[in-house]
Amino acid sequence: MSLFVMKFGGSSVGTTERMQRVARRIIDKKLQGHRVVVVVSAMGDTTDDLIDKSKELTDNPPAREMDMLLTTGEQISVALLAMTIHKLGHEARSFTGWQAGIVTESVHGKARISEITPTRLHAALDAGAIAIVAGFQGMTEDGEITTLGRGGSDTTAVALAAAIRADVCEIYTDVDGIYSTDPRVVANARKLDVISYDEMLELAHLGAAVLHPRAVEYAKHYNVHLVVRSSFNQNEGTLVREEAAMEQGVVVSGIAFDKNVARISIVGVADIPGVLAKIFGALADESIDVDIIVQSGISNGKADFSFTVSLADRARALGVIERVREEVPYDEATFEENLVKVSIVGAGMVSNPGVAAKMFDVISKTGVSIKMVSTSEIKCSCVIAAEPLNEVVRALHTAYGLDTADAAFVGGPQDRR
Repeated sequence: MSLFVMKFGGSSVGTTERMQRVARRIIDKKLQGHRVVVVVSAMGDTTDDLIDKSKELTDNPPAREMDMLLTTGEQISVALLAMTIHKLGHEARSFTGWQAGIVTESVHGKARISEITPTRLHAALDAGAIAIVAGFQGMTEDGEITTLGRGGSDTTAVALAAAIRADVCEIYTDVDGIYSTDPRVVANARKLDVISYDEMLELAHLGAAVLHPRAVEYAKHYNVHLVVRSSFNQNEGTLVREEAAMEQGVVVSGIAFDKNVARISIVGVADIPGVLAKIFGALADESIDVDIIVQSGISNGKADFSFTVSLADRARALGVIERVREEVPYDEATFEENLVKVSIVGAGMVSNPGVAAKMFDVISKTGVSIKMVSTSEIKCSCVIAAEPLNEVVRALHTAYGLDTADAAFVGGPQDRR
């Protein structure tokens, strides 16, 4: 008897009809002789609707109260799914994140899981029940409700799979698996049968919407057997594992893009030791993630540098920079939006020179200027203007030999919870 964790995103349970279909799929797994723990996101657009409600009342809601509000979406899902399974004649027990034993750090909005004590889940499984856990949420040691950030239900599922030593963690979404790029942008994107943790981690960090980066980190650290597959059909999905055999001639495995990018530039900073540490230390203290950093030339003892943050963090980042101005004087701080980060990822890049040069050449031939560049052993990222994104992605996809003869399955918006 194997132990499965099955995670279903918001679009998979977005209507009562879809929830009934998910319930039958879960029951089928149990009838095959497996023990099952299910992780569920909020139904459809519930989270966005709750956020919109908060905005009707305030432009700056307290982070603690937003967590109190947003966790209700998943609680609705788990209760309704448990009721549906009961109606179909099987035992199910729903749990909030904290009832499932998920303890997090004390950061509202994007907390990290500190530990999991799944005592109640084991009790439910031992009683022959299907355990259903609300994704995206946990509780601090002092009893504060927290959320794990958008995409956090993936993290919940993989972390639970590690904690209960599940044989398989299946992430059900609205596409058949991991594709070489978003099939809504490139119709003939190829589905990958297998991808390595490292490649998937890069793709997730760089904007691929199928898996949350923290989920992949957990999977890699605990060697969780992770499969991404569709909740709308029975097709084989994509296996994410430690190593993936490279396909002959394929150097780049996938192309990701992130539209949630803002560039901040600080002009005229004194070129003395410790300046960057003070600025980026202050940003880190506010839990603001900084991505690409580029410093330009030094003139008259002063330097200019730019860095990228998420659009959501742009205003807060500028506020932090203004607060440290007395300690770190500078001439001017500006920002730029309407940008995207386009990235190529592939384990084969390590041993194949010229991969990045090809990327620059392809982008230039589309008439697009590259504003920032970041590279690692298995990825290369370029920040460009947002408008030509689709054209650039299609050109790169073709240039690296990723096109297939058949159009890929195209579903709705990919689940991020």
